[in-house]
Amino acid sequence: MTEDTIHSTWGDWLVSEIEQTSPDGVSIWYLGCNGFVVRSATTTLYIDPYFADASPPGLVRMIPVPMNPIDATECDGVLTTHEHIDHMHPPSYGPLLDDGGMLYAPSACYESADYHGDLRVNEDQREVIAAGDSFTVGDFKVHVRGANDSDAIEPVSYVIEHDTGTFFHGGDSKPAAEFEAIGDEFDIDLGVLAIGTVGRVYHEAENETRSTKWYMTTSESVEAANALQLDRFLPSHYDMWKGVLDDPKSLHEDVASFEYPRSLEIVRIGDRVDLDSTGVVPPSSHR
Repeated sequence: MTEDTIHSTWGDWLVSEIEQTSPDGVSIWYLGCNGFVVRSATTTLYIDPYFADASPPGLVRMIPVPMNPIDATECDGVLTTHEHIDHMHPPSYGPLLDDGGMLYAPSACYESADYHGDLRVNEDQREVIAAGDSFTVGDFKVHVRGANDSDAIEPVSYVIEHDTGTFFHGGDSKPAAEFEAIGDEFDIDLGVLAIGTVGRVYHEAENETRSTKWYMTTSESVEAANALQLDRFLPSHYDMWKGVLDDPKSLHEDVASFEYPRSLEIVRIGDRVDLDSTGVVPPSSHR
């Protein structure tokens, strides 16, 4: 699958709203799938952006494409969690880095990406990262930690520190032994974990439709959030693929039985959350 053309169904209003916002601390927008924009007053990071139409009948996209990356003018770095096409997608991240910035990704993303076209960034814009690394982008300190995704070659998670607070992105990880250590090492204000149901998905390589588990169940995700000692838990990826969709509202009952997370943030594509306060900030302008 090598789509090279992005078809935004929302025009440019979302990316305009993102770039017109100058946060007092850190604001985070949900791009659907597992994509996020993390933005301070001086620095903008994208995590796992994916704006492709996908490829039915195997991957059937269930949400709109919220932006065309060529409309973005501010991006200091793109963080990639693993090599799967909905996380490492050159037509999505490439235009974000046309005017500079770095792509941070595990070696498998460069060597064994599911996307088989041009990686869209020059060698001097490619940073190979691995669990245990730390680096700085603008006013963010980024720590790379492990993850548990048996479908990926070299999955990682990210802990992003700012004076405002700490944000965690687990990629497509299932419950991981590393999570307790991460929770002990960092005081995480807001954490993202992928959830989904076990469902029937068509697999083109084998020409068969079969029961598939790509993400954590809701119960597993709450156990992971508790291990990470998240103050706030934001579920992701539940909205994306036909066959494995989930209802994050059901998490409210699961969360009530654990010490962590302290609260649950349910977002839809295009919503914003602020790192230093609870609650969802819906889009304020529709162009």
